[in-house]
Amino acid sequence: MTTTLRTLLCLCMAWLALAVHAQDLKNVRGQVVDRDSKYPITGANVYVIGTDPPIGAQTDSTGYFTLAGVPLGRVSIRVSYIGYKDGGANDILVIAGKENQLTIELEEKVSELKEVQVTDKVSKGAAKNEFATVSARSFDVEQTSRFSGSRNDPARMASNFAGVSGANDARNDIIIRGNSPMGLLWRLDGIDIPSPNHFASFGSTGGPVSMLNNNTLARSDFFTSAFPAEYGNATSGVFDLKMRNGNKDKYEFLGQIGFNGIELGAEGPFEKKKSKASWLINYRYSTLGFFKLLGANFGTGTATPEYQDLSFKVNVPTKKAGTFSLFGLGGLSSIDLVGSNADLKNTNNLYGNENQNIYNRVRTGIVGFSHTYFITPRSFFRWTIAASHQRQIANIDTINIVDRSIITAYDRVTLRQNKYSTHLMYSNKLDARNTLVAGLISNVYDVRFSDSLSVYGHFYPLKYGTGFSDLLEAYLTWQHKFGDRLVLNAGAHAQYFTLSNNAMAEPRLGLKYQINERQYLSLGYGLHSGIQPLPTYYNYDTSAASNGKPTNLHMGFTRSNHVVLGYDLVFFKDFHLKTEAYFQYLDNVPVEQQSSSFSMLNAGAAFNTPNNTFLVNKGIGRNYGLELTMEKFFSKGYYFLVTASLFDSRYRGSDGVWRNTAFNGHYVVNTLGGYEYRFGGKKGVKRHVIAVDGKFTVAGGRYYTPIDVVQSQQQGHEVDIDAQAFSLEYPIYYRLDLKISYRISLRQVTHEFSFDVQNVTNHRNVFIKLYDSRTNSLVTQYQQGLFPLPQYRILF
Repeated sequence: MTTTLRTLLCLCMAWLALAVHAQDLKNVRGQVVDRDSKYPITGANVYVIGTDPPIGAQTDSTGYFTLAGVPLGRVSIRVSYIGYKDGGANDILVIAGKENQLTIELEEKVSELKEVQVTDKVSKGAAKNEFATVSARSFDVEQTSRFSGSRNDPARMASNFAGVSGANDARNDIIIRGNSPMGLLWRLDGIDIPSPNHFASFGSTGGPVSMLNNNTLARSDFFTSAFPAEYGNATSGVFDLKMRNGNKDKYEFLGQIGFNGIELGAEGPFEKKKSKASWLINYRYSTLGFFKLLGANFGTGTATPEYQDLSFKVNVPTKKAGTFSLFGLGGLSSIDLVGSNADLKNTNNLYGNENQNIYNRVRTGIVGFSHTYFITPRSFFRWTIAASHQRQIANIDTINIVDRSIITAYDRVTLRQNKYSTHLMYSNKLDARNTLVAGLISNVYDVRFSDSLSVYGHFYPLKYGTGFSDLLEAYLTWQHKFGDRLVLNAGAHAQYFTLSNNAMAEPRLGLKYQINERQYLSLGYGLHSGIQPLPTYYNYDTSAASNGKPTNLHMGFTRSNHVVLGYDLVFFKDFHLKTEAYFQYLDNVPVEQQSSSFSMLNAGAAFNTPNNTFLVNKGIGRNYGLELTMEKFFSKGYYFLVTASLFDSRYRGSDGVWRNTAFNGHYVVNTLGGYEYRFGGKKGVKRHVIAVDGKFTVAGGRYYTPIDVVQSQQQGHEVDIDAQAFSLEYPIYYRLDLKISYRISLRQVTHEFSFDVQNVTNHRNVFIKLYDSRTNSLVTQYQQGLFPLPQYRILF
């Protein structure tokens, strides 16, 4: 065996040595468009900074350009055009096996008079959406793979941003400024979608493993407050994802194995010459079973999670009829958490219960079609239609605590939702100062919900209902530039939900003022509202009061008022300081009619949606806080990001008592950094790269409700002390992650190896405290311990 390994190692080293003579120059392609109208800009000058001889090109009649002979490594690109502010892209990674396909937006000058200069230093990390004023930033595929601990997951990557709490190793829920994760909106290519996560419970927005494939995503936006008027049905934030187009000029392939799965990808042009049409497809299958053989503990006991997903996009631009796109994302996941096979000496199974057998099956799929057509160079419309499907089947059996061979059926869950969506958007850039965008959105829900609990051998419904409902939305946004320093974003959003016969009107307002070349002030306000998780409308009560019907069909929108004040400072080169203060007031929150601590603001703290009945929109809540971001964007081989959030999140239920929400950790501090060292190659080209990245997170513990041990022992199940709801706090959460990676670019191939070690110190962060009916005692379950994540990727 040793001889064989040595032979293989020698062959690999010989092959790498031969590859030293690889080509060191690649092409960088892209398109330049107007930031407001999105219309291609013809004749723009594009060049690579600091090359000798100079490398440059001009955009063609459709705005496309090709920079030929760009050296491997990181390069910066500048774009200029008469009447527009200069733009570009910094520190683009040029590697073998993968061509860059850039989209660069230029902003038209309002005045030719002397103006404050705007540089790329200010726009780095700024949201792609031009109507974003506060609490917004963009991210790209490289960030999701660069940050240690992110697992190539956009949601876990976003937990590093100010205002976001990610102190939960079990799921990637997006908890923004103390809000429930159910207040988040997921959007993909203009369509609102269900939770894009494997093993996601119905109505939630997170899950243990993301279905999103970071290799297929383009630059996207993430909002944490006071978002633009085009977004509705959200009270905390928005993840606006864009799927990238495939390479329109050549075929490319990808292979990857890591935590998220064994992955294969391909993309390329259609055969027709001079066509700019392209396709892209990626398939992924779970590798957790393989990692489990290595002894990694996923907190699932003896269970092995299984999942697979597929994502694709076809993009067909035409000369006269506009651009047509077909896109899709789908996933299957299943896990059997068999408590009867559990090791009773190990109670640290994050997803299971030693006294239950849980058989869970989830499937989610989205497919969409869009058509974009330019009426004039300053106006266009985009029509998108889509269908999505989500189904969860869960069978739960209880295990006799005396004779564990006796297993009894306990809970039967079948939740199914089909959604048919359409989004019509019209944009008109009236002039250099004014842009109008208007749109209509319809989401038709076709649901069948059934959740029944066994009591003495007879099943009683917890949720039951079928039918159709429609969430109708309309929005209008106006941007006015008073000059090159002051920008106003004003708009309104309206929505109507047919199931509860409830309507809502929501004003939005944002102001951004550039003090000088390096400083900004921004102010944003928005009234935002959202419907409740659909299964909760169909909560069932078997008493005579319900008349055999779902009890919550009348629930209205939860409302959320956001006010944000921000300050941005750019200093030195590539350094950015940002601070925001905010206040949020929530009302129309569903609570119980009788006096209790329950509030829908705490929904999402558990794995399922609440079963409470006869809810009324009389609860309130408030969140306020201060956030700081100190960032050095990647340049000269290194970067760092420090975010600090101080906040307070409280609510009031029907008992009139102000309490901490389940998500009130009071503070979160993230410190990230990384360094790239390049070596090898010839003529100054460094084809070998070693990178080291690290992350340290410290966060306040979340609040929980104490358990009445005596009552629990007498009744044989957990009994909480409702009068003391969310009065106790878990210990401080902290985690250190380290990652080392190596990349080599050969002739037509790039190999990437990485080893990401999460929770390096093996610190035992508390996950939950609960009552164990088998031992008649309280037990503490802990989160993920030391967790190594190897990954290999090949691009060719």
